[in-house]
Amino acid sequence: MRDPNRRLDALHQALAARPDCAGVARADLEHLDVGGIAHDHIRVRGLAIPTPNSTAAPVLLRVPRLSQWGLAPAENLDYQRACFERAEASGVTPRLLGVLPVGRAVPMGALLVEEIAGRKPRLPGEMAAIARTLARIHAMPVPARDQRPPLRVHENAVAGTLAAVETQAGFMPAAGIAPAARAMIEEELAWARDFADEAAARPQIPHLVATDAHPGNFLVTGDGRAVFVDLEKMLYGAPAIDLAHASLYTSTMWDPDVAGALATEEVAAFLAAYFEAAGPALAAEARPWVVPMRRLTWLRTLTWCIRWRVLSARAEDWSAERLAPAVRAHIEAVVADYVSPGRIEAIRAEWREARLAAALG
Repeated sequence: MRDPNRRLDALHQALAARPDCAGVARADLEHLDVGGIAHDHIRVRGLAIPTPNSTAAPVLLRVPRLSQWGLAPAENLDYQRACFERAEASGVTPRLLGVLPVGRAVPMGALLVEEIAGRKPRLPGEMAAIARTLARIHAMPVPARDQRPPLRVHENAVAGTLAAVETQAGFMPAAGIAPAARAMIEEELAWARDFADEAAARPQIPHLVATDAHPGNFLVTGDGRAVFVDLEKMLYGAPAIDLAHASLYTSTMWDPDVAGALATEEVAAFLAAYFEAAGPALAAEARPWVVPMRRLTWLRTLTWCIRWRVLSARAEDWSAERLAPAVRAHIEAVVADYVSPGRIEAIRAEWREARLAAALG
C-alpha cells in the first residue's frame, strides 16, 4: 500500500478498533519523516496510554515496511515486540504500549510504542551518554536458554556476525564496486575467516545487545539520557559489536542529522565512558574484543551497504523509490563514500596502524 493517505486510513481503522484508542480521529495520525528504511513512524496526536506503573505515555506507531532479516510479517512483528519487552527494564528504551496484529488492513502489523521527546545526539560530546545507555542494555539479565526465543542468540558472536557478512558479501559482484575496493574487501574477508577460527576457542558470554547502535538511533532527552529507539534487531550477543557500531565512521556518518567523524581519541573516550558505566566485570569481558570486533563490525556494515545497493535497485520491498527523495539521495551518497577505495583504505588504517589499541593503552 504505497499511497500514504490510504495507509493512514487503514492504520486508523485498525487503531480505532482498540478500546484504548477508540476516540482517535483520522486527523490525529501524523506521518513523521524520520528517514528510516524499514519502518514508517506515525504520531498519534492527543493519545496517551496508561502503563503498568499508571503513568500515561504518548503513542507512536511503528509500522514495518519490510523485515531486514527476511522474516514473515507475523514473525517479524513478534520479534520486535519481544525486543521492546526484553529491553524495557533498562529504562533507556521506549515502552511497548500495544500491538496491531498483521491483517488485511495492516499487512505487516504495527507496534504502539512510547514516543520519546528528544533530539538526535551531538557528536562527539554526547557519545558518553550513548555509552551509558549501551552499558545499561548490556547489563540486562539474560534469560535461561529456553526463554531466549524469539530473540536470536549468537553463542559465538564472531561466527554469527561472519555468517551475515558472508551472505551480504555475495551481493558484491552485482554492486558495481571498484576493483581496488573489492580487492581490499576480499582481504578483510580473509582476515575475518581466520579471526573466526581463532575466536572459536575463546567463547564470549552473550548479553542483550542493540545490534543497530549507530548514533542516529538514539534520542537525547531533557535529562541527558540517550534513549535507544530502534529495537528491530536486538539479540543476545557481544557488547563489543555495539561499541563498534556506535563509533565507526560508517555509523557516525549514516544519519545526516548526526553526522560527524570521530577522532581516535574521541573513540577512546567513548570506550572509557562505557567501561566506567559497565562496571569492572562487564568491562573486563568486553575490553579484549573491542579492536577486532570493530574490524568485523565495519565489514558487516560495509557489506550491508553493498547488499542495499543491489536490493534497492531491484527488490520491491527494498526499492529506493519508496524512500523520500532526500533520504534516498543521502543514503546513495554515503554508500558510495563507504565503498570507495579511498574511504576503505582510510578506515583500514585504524587497525593496520593499531591507532585505537595505542590510544587505549
